[in-house]
Amino acid sequence: MGPLNGIRVVEFTGIGPTPMAGMLLADLGASVIRLDRPQAAESARTGDGPHMSAGRPVLGVDLKSVEGLRTARDLVSAADVLLEGFRPGVMERLGLGPQECLELNPRLVFARVTGWGQEGPLSHRAGHDMNYISLNGALHSFGREGEAPVPPVNVVGDFAGGTMFTVTGILSALVERQGSGRGQVVDAAMVDGSALLLSMMYEDRARGAWNDERGTNYLDTGAPWYDVYECADGRHVSVACIEPQFYAAFLEGIGLDDAELPDQWDRARWPELRERIASVMRARTRDEWASLLGDTEACVQPVLSMAEAADHPHVRARGSVVRDGDHSYPGPAPRFGRTPGQNTRDPEHAAPSAEDVLAEWGVRRRG
Repeated sequence: MGPLNGIRVVEFTGIGPTPMAGMLLADLGASVIRLDRPQAAESARTGDGPHMSAGRPVLGVDLKSVEGLRTARDLVSAADVLLEGFRPGVMERLGLGPQECLELNPRLVFARVTGWGQEGPLSHRAGHDMNYISLNGALHSFGREGEAPVPPVNVVGDFAGGTMFTVTGILSALVERQGSGRGQVVDAAMVDGSALLLSMMYEDRARGAWNDERGTNYLDTGAPWYDVYECADGRHVSVACIEPQFYAAFLEGIGLDDAELPDQWDRARWPELRERIASVMRARTRDEWASLLGDTEACVQPVLSMAEAADHPHVRARGSVVRDGDHSYPGPAPRFGRTPGQNTRDPEHAAPSAEDVLAEWGVRRRG
């Protein structure tokens, strides 16, 4: 049933972090119903929607109609959480802003996820993941020395900075509500969340252990013992042997003598050390290195594609990625010992119908 069994969530359809937040809450056992335009809801019912939108029913509602707005208000009145990802002001113009909704339901957690946040000079400006991580130092930090920044797909802004902090805010507000009996607004901004994810780097920078020149630090490919290396077959392995005992195991595993190499932390000689390591790594294929070093403390693993990931023994054993025929999808996380969640991406997962959810919540669809 999941640890959030009994929690009711109204999700207003969106892109990126919003559907993923709805997916995570559904995975954790919450009863989630997604409101969308009538035509989009019909497509979702036929299975044409993305995986992140699967596993929960979709109710087609015209929020600009009187009856559609009444249905939405009835759902808000019966919900624990409202989840939306529109630009600031959209929900207010619909008559579904925090003031109206909290008057209907004082216990409601009103969760808002945006790129720039509800306030600030850019709050009403358009943007996407890469824009939000441009202003807080995150995007600047990804890339190799002397090269342009590399966008880390939309994991850092949309999903880590957006979804995860939205869900954290929702769960925190639900816990606080147990004592106060009152809901509140959660303002989750991707520019805020992705900045907070840089906490360790900002701390290191303050004490002189990190600098703004990308690709020169110990965790951004600057250090030769924390990098990705090409192998004989053109594929890659990740090397992350920071601690001295793991570094020693790595050198032993690839056949290099520490006494003949520069000191591990001699930054001036990191280019020399990198070339020695790179020349050795090019001598074997990726899978040969994985077989040779995978069971050691060398902190070396193969870099797998999404097509390959589901077949790795550890990933398969954990269900981290699940293969379904020619397709694969991530499993639920985190794991719970007593109240396990569910994988709403599983094609065999039977999501309730919108009508069943309405009946369970005691809401009558109007119009």
